Amino acid sequence: MPNANNDLPAPIAERTPQSTDALNHVQRRAVSELLRVSPVADDLARRFQEAGFTLALVGGSVRDALLGRLGNDLDFTTDARPEDVLKIVRPWADAVWEVGIAFGTVGCKKDSFDIEVTTYRSEAYDRTSRKPEVSYGDSIEQDLVRRDFTVNAMAVLLPQKEFVDPHDGLEDLAARVLRTPGTPEESFSDDPLRMMRAARFAAQLDFEVDPAVFAAMKAMSDRIEIVSAERVRDELNKLLLAPHPREGLRLLVDSGLAGHVLPELPALRLESDEHHRHKDVYEHSLTVLEQAIDLEENGPDLVLRLAALLHDIGKPRTRRFEKDGRVSFHHHEVVGAKMTKKRMTALKYSNDLVKDVSRLVELHLRFHGYGTGEWTDSAVRRYVRDAGPQLERLHKLTRSDCTTRNKRKAGALSRAYDGLEERIARLQEQEELEAIRPDLDGNEIMQILGIGPGPEVGKAYKQMLELRLEHGPMEREAAVAALKEWWAAQS
Repeated sequence: MPNANNDLPAPIAERTPQSTDALNHVQRRAVSELLRVSPVADDLARRFQEAGFTLALVGGSVRDALLGRLGNDLDFTTDARPEDVLKIVRPWADAVWEVGIAFGTVGCKKDSFDIEVTTYRSEAYDRTSRKPEVSYGDSIEQDLVRRDFTVNAMAVLLPQKEFVDPHDGLEDLAARVLRTPGTPEESFSDDPLRMMRAARFAAQLDFEVDPAVFAAMKAMSDRIEIVSAERVRDELNKLLLAPHPREGLRLLVDSGLAGHVLPELPALRLESDEHHRHKDVYEHSLTVLEQAIDLEENGPDLVLRLAALLHDIGKPRTRRFEKDGRVSFHHHEVVGAKMTKKRMTALKYSNDLVKDVSRLVELHLRFHGYGTGEWTDSAVRRYVRDAGPQLERLHKLTRSDCTTRNKRKAGALSRAYDGLEERIARLQEQEELEAIRPDLDGNEIMQILGIGPGPEVGKAYKQMLELRLEHGPMEREAAVAALKEWWAAQS
């Protein structure tokens, strides 16, 4: 299949009718070739045809095929109602699911393909609803006009492979611009989440948003509040996990949407003091996010990206102008961790994710007490224990948080952290830091002290853990003596 990205020409205004015809030919050939090597689409289409229905590859699948980046997720649309779709796919698919059937979507798996078949439909919100009202349509044109953006409003009718593009999505794809099939006001009124989706596509595809679309986003940003927190969260995740999240986040902030879904982000745009003695926290946070992405090793990491974006959200609340003219943000990491927990909980993130991201925000400044390596082994142990399973992410977040343009200072910080990581590695090899436990467990404590289960055992365990962190592993005899000495002092 030709590489569609290389075939896309310059912006529309620079093209001639001949180049547009050539574009259409190349892209249609690309889609046709894609379908030729994907017999699953033709096989499914024949089954719909035999049952008296039509089937078309649609939306993001067509867009991605034209961009040369289609994976194994295929989206289809049909005039068949969901119950008819089920009758057709059940004997054919390896697995079928009905989670989205209330919205006209039937999902199934065939070989390595994940497939969704959705009945022609239109959907709209009223002023107070959090869920779209779905009504079925009768034509592919009706279905395409209700799509979010023109680049997602293209289809390929099957099995004849007829390209359908009533809203010039192909031209917008070539120009890398996001427009809506109808007016943006109508589109965003139908589903306000599309405003966030515009930012997400800017981040995913590196597309620009049409000025009319951006104007509507600004004017209607408050409409996002009728969308459920879960849908907002899922869209935010897709944006953050995209290749260019900075561009999408800028759109959220500049349009006013972030003020409704993540108000802590625009709040980072602190007005500088007259001497400009502190950096732009908003731009700094976006840069830290990008630098954290550069350190990812196994694909996009949502926990790391959220922590990088939110690590300084406590600064606006803790900013103080000192008498000597300096600006301080004392304990902003502690305040920020609490703010992170509150915002992520409101967005319905899982408890584990909230805990992990909040912990990273709370610990992101800890390294700066390390200085030139004067930490004791005890301090290093506590650093590792407090980070727990987030230690590797904390390494990446801490390194990403250095955005100074002073090469000497940046080099010194990097070398200092190299030194800390080397010390952690040595201690881990000697002491298994990730699994630090007291030298005596609860049963041994009860036996030695001659006590039964109760709060005293917990206190004794905590004391032995403190000794383990402070002094490292102890021989059993020394541990027993230390426990008895502490117990005598308690009595």
